[in-house]
Amino acid sequence: MLWKSKKRQTLSGELPTWLNGILIFGALGVLVLSEIRRPLRSTVEKKLRHDLRNLSMSAMTATAVALTEKPVTSRLTAAAVRNRTGLLPSVRLPAGAELFLSIMLLDYTLYLWHYLTHRVPFLWRFHRVHHADPDLDASTALRFHAAEMILSVPWRAAQVRLFGISPLALSIWQTLTLLAILFHHSNVRLPAAFERRLCRLIVTPRMHGIHHSIVPEETASNWATIFSWPDYLHGTVRLNIAQDEITIGVPAFRNPDELTLGRLLAMPFVFHRPTWRFPENGTPARIESPALPRTMLAE
Repeated sequence: MLWKSKKRQTLSGELPTWLNGILIFGALGVLVLSEIRRPLRSTVEKKLRHDLRNLSMSAMTATAVALTEKPVTSRLTAAAVRNRTGLLPSVRLPAGAELFLSIMLLDYTLYLWHYLTHRVPFLWRFHRVHHADPDLDASTALRFHAAEMILSVPWRAAQVRLFGISPLALSIWQTLTLLAILFHHSNVRLPAAFERRLCRLIVTPRMHGIHHSIVPEETASNWATIFSWPDYLHGTVRLNIAQDEITIGVPAFRNPDELTLGRLLAMPFVFHRPTWRFPENGTPARIESPALPRTMLAE
């Protein structure tokens, strides 16, 4: 009984706010400096204008999460520990094993949600705001429409309720997820040989850069968030496109002047030209080079 009580006490906590702040703002600062010193891709917009717009959207997104998701998940995670509801508490694993499996299951089901945001037309209307960014950097990781976060609340609630996610596991996963998306959206040039090994474990900038290509077949790959194994498992990994061959964004919105804050907020709710066609007509495509297999990272 004492062991069970200590386990419940451990899992009932969350990562301290100060630690979250140090990790997230520290990582963001390092990545922004690295983007300036070692950029992976050339940029379209002036960085200050681009980043301020994305950070403005991130403030709205954070507010939406705090008001809609947090109250729901807080009740569900507390119940998972208190009543041992959900898959993982029912197995009665050691705390460390439960934390590890919680993170893996949350990350895998986020892969499924990401897939749905591209494949379900209604969800894509909101997720397109993220992909319409003509530059890809750490600030893009924070550029999501607030309504998309609100729409994801039932999915997050289902994740937590089904698996019995504890407050500690959810807070660790959320921090790891934010660190991961800051990293793999960043415009940082890592040594190709190092990244070729790293992308077998986690999602990297070159790997995610392909997902943000204007070529539809390339966007339909590399859906993972923290760990890359879901893409390898489902055969959706694609690494054989060099970054200097990629145009970031979506074909329908190639003019940065169209992508003001107001227009981005209105984008899901108004009629727009088809996403994967250029305004002047035509769909981007690429003749795949047989030089590299899909799973070999191109420099």
